[in-house]
Amino acid sequence: MAYRAPVDDTLFILNSVVDYHRVSATERFEDADFDTVSAVLHEAGKLASDVVAPLNRGGDLTPAKLEGDVVRTSPGFGDAFAEIGAGGWIGMLADPENGGMGLPLSVASAVNDMLSGACLSLALAPLMCQGQIEALEHHASDEIKATYLPKLVSGEWIGTMNLTEPGAGSDVGALRSKAERNGDGTYSITGQKIFITWGDNDFTENTCHLVLARLPDGVEGTKGISLFIVPKLLPDEEGKPTVPNGTKVVSLEHKLGIHGSPTCVMEYDGAKGWLVGDEHKGMKCMFTMMNNARLGVGMQGVGVAEAATQQAHSYAMDRIQGRSPLGADGTGAIIDHADVRRMLATMRAETFTARAISLACGVALDLGRSDADQAARGAFLIPIAKAFSTDIGHEVAQLGVQVHGGMGYIEETGAAQYARDARITSIYEGTNGIQAMDLVGRKLMDGGEAAFALLDEIQSFAEDARGDLPELAEPVWGAAETLREATEAVLAQEMNDRFAGAVPFLRAYARVLGGHFHLKAAMAEGGDSARGRLARFYVNRLLPEHVSLLAQSRIGAQDIYALAPDDLM
Repeated sequence: MAYRAPVDDTLFILNSVVDYHRVSATERFEDADFDTVSAVLHEAGKLASDVVAPLNRGGDLTPAKLEGDVVRTSPGFGDAFAEIGAGGWIGMLADPENGGMGLPLSVASAVNDMLSGACLSLALAPLMCQGQIEALEHHASDEIKATYLPKLVSGEWIGTMNLTEPGAGSDVGALRSKAERNGDGTYSITGQKIFITWGDNDFTENTCHLVLARLPDGVEGTKGISLFIVPKLLPDEEGKPTVPNGTKVVSLEHKLGIHGSPTCVMEYDGAKGWLVGDEHKGMKCMFTMMNNARLGVGMQGVGVAEAATQQAHSYAMDRIQGRSPLGADGTGAIIDHADVRRMLATMRAETFTARAISLACGVALDLGRSDADQAARGAFLIPIAKAFSTDIGHEVAQLGVQVHGGMGYIEETGAAQYARDARITSIYEGTNGIQAMDLVGRKLMDGGEAAFALLDEIQSFAEDARGDLPELAEPVWGAAETLREATEAVLAQEMNDRFAGAVPFLRAYARVLGGHFHLKAAMAEGGDSARGRLARFYVNRLLPEHVSLLAQSRIGAQDIYALAPDDLM
């Protein structure tokens, strides 16, 4: 079936589940009222459904390839990217002074959800630009801003992020790329970077790389790293890209999925660059955009989950197999079979949960611009939104294959593409294990204040809902209380013991958040509504997982390290 952007579901969550009205009540976003947001998302939905989604299959079957020095992109990608740029979607978050829309992060995240569900390979290109725009707006000189921001916002130029090296993956501080001062305010950059998403293309005038490198007097580790803007073609005095700049695509990675996205090995051979921010403060500049980038990847997981769910539901409605157990005469569609219905309900319930968590995180970060408590909440939710949503993207896509049965394993149906495409999302922008470690480490350095404040809110809402939906409210309240006790136990652990149980703890917190958001949805539309029935499924079948997950979070690391490396052979 053709992908349709989930505009109605997104608007419902913003309006009835994550309290978007609080964002539009702020002075900064007073123009982004709900009617305006509705209009924006409907237009984004048309773009995603009618322009971007038709390219998804072709991008997988006709991937990007390197021909000499030219990266040839998948058919139609250039025209679609130009349309995304012309519509202002690349600059959704950018300051209007730089040609952007200045939308709230929560709204931009909803758009990225739709674009990712339509075609993740292509959606990565504007997402990379958004990250670069944010870094330049916060840290670049006025001259750099004037040269680069208008072109990036319009989509005439494209932006990339160059962090990873062959010997420096998650440990960015181990990088070996070098920067030398040229004496005229510019720098010469030399080194190799890998896994560079959209490292080049054949449809924009220029490719602009943000590159992390170390100056000769930079100390070892992350504290000695600087950030540079390095264009593929050097702009002349009028800003037009002209002279090649010592950047080269060495090769394209051969990947499991997102075939339409050219993932490059980049070589810099004395390429001219300009400093962004201060010398030796490159990681500080990168952390400016870290929350948005991680939330953006979380929305990729949500988008793929949505697309996989839509396709599996369509197939299950049409596929006739066996006798219907629902009393109908003759054969029936496989959606009538209990296990298929269970899988589809799981897919829909999990997609709703991941979307609600991610949009709640976006709302908190929007409010956090002027509210310290909300900023803390947004920071706390970031690792949950990124890790849970991408795990769910992967798991839901796998369920989608299972719903299709043998046909899911056949590439022609397209179900397997979602499973392959989603897999990377739980790896890049900080693996999900690292996200979980961040949650139990840095995000609990406040003594659990942000975690407990969120649990207070969950329990308060459940108390209020008990009179109307006690069968849902009471389990949610109890799960939050169990999570509160487990959080206290985690706070008492040594750090490595926390790390040993970090992944199940993060999953458990997401489970409880899911119960809360499903309860809010049921309260908004009634226990007998479709959302009420889905909430009952979630509370009955998925929420109870928090018990075993939290039991794991309490164990510590001893039993893990009791297993010697040779024991695991």
